[in-house]
Amino acid sequence: MVSLNRVLLIGNLTRDPELRYTPSGTPVANLRLAVNSSFKDQAGQKKDETCFVTIVVWSKQAEVCNQYLKKGRPIFVEGRLIYRSWESEGKTKSTMEVRADRIQFLGPPPGASQATAREEPLVDEVSSSRSENLPAEDPETASSPDVEVPF
Repeated sequence: MVSLNRVLLIGNLTRDPELRYTPSGTPVANLRLAVNSSFKDQAGQKKDETCFVTIVVWSKQAEVCNQYLKKGRPIFVEGRLIYRSWESEGKTKSTMEVRADRIQFLGPPPGASQATAREEPLVDEVSSSRSENLPAEDPETASSPDVEVPF
């Protein structure tokens, strides 16, 4: 069976990144993204719709996002969907979020001059590469290491 789990999003941050560290010291940041779309309903009226998505960024990329991103900043996100569930107060809760493989900053930061925008890292510095061995899951709950499949 063939499957594909790939997400491409462009939107604006709804708040500043929330950076934290796992007990083992790995940085992880949560970003909240608003993705807008417009369409016409059956009556021909233009409708606007906003989808709010949680983006999870790991490792060095999380620290870079925390350093350079602020509320309102447009970004491009490439990643995959992750479904998580947990127990809280006797109830099972769940969420669907995007695990970011790559974040690209779009446009200058809100209220910044062109000189400030040039000081930001290039996309290659922000992108996580396959060779970094970023955890496939939360390092605290992962049961086995990532295995490369040779085909």
